[in-house]
Amino acid sequence: MALRIFSLLVLQAALAWLGHHWRGWPGAAAGVALAGLVLVGIDTWRGRRFMRWAADPQASPQPVGGGLWGEAAYRLRRALRAEQQKAREAAQRLDEFLAAIQASPNGVVLLDAEGRIEWCNDIAVQHFGFDAERDRLQHVANLVREPAFAAHWAAQPDDREVTLMGRGDAPGRPVRLSVQLHAYGDGHRLMLSRDVTALAQAEAMRRDFVANVSHEIRTPLTVLAGFIETMQSLPLTEAERASHLRLMAAQSARMQALVSDLLTLSRLEGSPAPSLAETVDPTALLAQCEAEARGLSALLHPAQERPQTLVFGPAPDFALAGAAGELRSAAANLINNAVRYTPGGGRIDVRWQRLEGGRASLSVADTGPGIAPEHLPRLTERFYRLDRSRSRESGGTGLGLAIAKHVAQRHGGELRIDSRLGQGSTFSLVLPAQRVRPAPAPT
Repeated sequence: MALRIFSLLVLQAALAWLGHHWRGWPGAAAGVALAGLVLVGIDTWRGRRFMRWAADPQASPQPVGGGLWGEAAYRLRRALRAEQQKAREAAQRLDEFLAAIQASPNGVVLLDAEGRIEWCNDIAVQHFGFDAERDRLQHVANLVREPAFAAHWAAQPDDREVTLMGRGDAPGRPVRLSVQLHAYGDGHRLMLSRDVTALAQAEAMRRDFVANVSHEIRTPLTVLAGFIETMQSLPLTEAERASHLRLMAAQSARMQALVSDLLTLSRLEGSPAPSLAETVDPTALLAQCEAEARGLSALLHPAQERPQTLVFGPAPDFALAGAAGELRSAAANLINNAVRYTPGGGRIDVRWQRLEGGRASLSVADTGPGIAPEHLPRLTERFYRLDRSRSRESGGTGLGLAIAKHVAQRHGGELRIDSRLGQGSTFSLVLPAQRVRPAPAPT
């Protein structure tokens, strides 16, 4: 400011001196006035340059120089740079926020006050079949047309969940979504979705499991209660009493087998994977299973009927690393299932064998009725049976294959099922190479 006044005074003095020499004192006064006009003109010109630049900094050259306008331009330039830096930081934070939402395992949809889609992440696109560009500013109710969602949308958002069918839902492959609406801002809504298919399936399995267990236990309990009531209320001969007691013992054994299998499954699911340090002799394991299977076969197919042919292969030239009790349970279930479902006169072949890559397999092949292809994916489900009445007659609990599958998975292997209707079945317990050990040297 002082420089500006000094410049004005110097210019006025110079022009006044020139004017005085030219016209005397009137000329001096004119020189002083002219100096003021010159400075006003210069300020006006610089002010117009400043205003053009301030209106569009990109289109107009940046004004330079001192004075008030130069100082104003400098201060405005600093303010613009600060605002640009803040805008860049805000844009970076917004990008990071949107990237975080994109990385979310849940679907996120931002809706305006009218219910139109402002933005959605990729998971929401998968859940609802949206197109992030095409469906922008489309009303969400026009794109999600389920009645349950329409009713949920009409209600005030209160964080309640509504379950909808997801994109790609089919009878054989259900897809279920949990959707919530949250109000935020000035009438805006946040729509969150998550895939609850696995939870819905788990809940369905839990209901089926409870229903199946209740059904399996209720039947023998009903039989036991009926016989007990009969024995308490009616006079029976010794033969009738012995017959009733024999049937009661059979029903009791059936319940004991069911509880034992349930406890086995619970133990398998809740315990750590078997150690690699424990060595199992597959020959001894198979010998125990063979004795049990031959006894069961003799019970189901007495000598006077057509007996089954059970063939157990030669002793394997390897040992196994794992839990002996679990492997024996899995092998026994596979072999006993074959005995139960193979008719009299049929053949059952059991053998250990090496596979490619150093793996080992226990295969149980039978000449039974075989299994239709549509049943194969569900065979290892708990209590899944092709013929319930026949399974009950043979004493099965419906848990054997589920136990075998869990044992195989806990040992890092798998349960393979190969069956054709009318041509028999082969069940193979396949163990990985790290579970196979050289056979111990004979002592």
